[in-house]
Amino acid sequence: MHLRDMKYLLAYLTPAFAFIGIWLGGPWSPAAVYFAFGIIPVMELISPEHDSNIPAEKEQKYTSNRFFLYLLYLNVFILYGLIAYFSWTVTHRPLTLFEFIGMTGSLGIIIGTNINVAHELGHKHHPLDQWLAKILLVPAFYNHFTIEHNLGHHKDVGTPWDPATSRKNEILYAFWIRCISGTYRNAWKLTLKTLERENASFFSFRNGMLWGHAAQLTYLSIAWAYGGWVLVACLVGAGIVGFLLLESVNYIEHYGLTRKLLPSGKYERVETFHSWNSNHEAGRIFLYELTRHADHHYKSTRPYQVLRHWDESPQLPYGYPMSILISFFPPLWFSIMNPRVEEIENRIRSFK
Repeated sequence: MHLRDMKYLLAYLTPAFAFIGIWLGGPWSPAAVYFAFGIIPVMELISPEHDSNIPAEKEQKYTSNRFFLYLLYLNVFILYGLIAYFSWTVTHRPLTLFEFIGMTGSLGIIIGTNINVAHELGHKHHPLDQWLAKILLVPAFYNHFTIEHNLGHHKDVGTPWDPATSRKNEILYAFWIRCISGTYRNAWKLTLKTLERENASFFSFRNGMLWGHAAQLTYLSIAWAYGGWVLVACLVGAGIVGFLLLESVNYIEHYGLTRKLLPSGKYERVETFHSWNSNHEAGRIFLYELTRHADHHYKSTRPYQVLRHWDESPQLPYGYPMSILISFFPPLWFSIMNPRVEEIENRIRSFK
């Protein structure tokens, strides 16, 4: 392992800023928001883009190196440690409305980034990884994510059946509604099909939706017992910020990119040009290479540390955090991205 592999330790700066915001309060309360949507976009603008890949002969060495897995595991303790500190602060310190909102937003950013960690762990096959993924999703009230993402999104991405594929000229806020509701419905449909196929009871341990809801209810019950409805409201608010951050990432990752319907009635296989990528170094580090999303869809079992750049993958003009900021302003987003979508469509047609 080289010194440059330690770069992923920088991902812990985001929760560090959240801690600082909760600790200092006042104007620092939204510190993680400042960092995620202020400092990181600036870092991406001034830092170089890198399209180099781990050499093929070293991939197995990197894949089997558990250092990269332990980096993900540590997020479980960081997330719940921050939730505990946030809960104590909300219930024991006199806070202004701005501090309530700012600290809730900061915690929400950490909950959202940990959905990404859960996403990475949820693609692994070891029971511990799957279990930790579910634990990370509880504060976002999004335990259905792994079910729909693994069984639905990866199969249907780029088709009308996928709620997480944003359509050309679809504004972010309409996408939120369609994607959040569609993802939840699909997760139930997939769960019920699994139970039927395995001849399992609705109340069996195979019902991930049922047990996910139970875990989320337990989480809120503990919060209510400790801090009452004020703490519950703050944690619900943080969870909403978290899953809206996730769906904003989905929006920019798949905007306007579709798969071709074949004469057979099936859609073409997922290729390396069906997701938007970003090689901006800062975003790659803080999001554990999520920005190399095309390769993730092309080979979903590939761990984050060896995800590859492909020359044919469409590239976002900015990193993920800056792209999300731009997507908040639909006319600006459309003016930047629609020509690029059309360019990709023309390039694919000429290629085929």
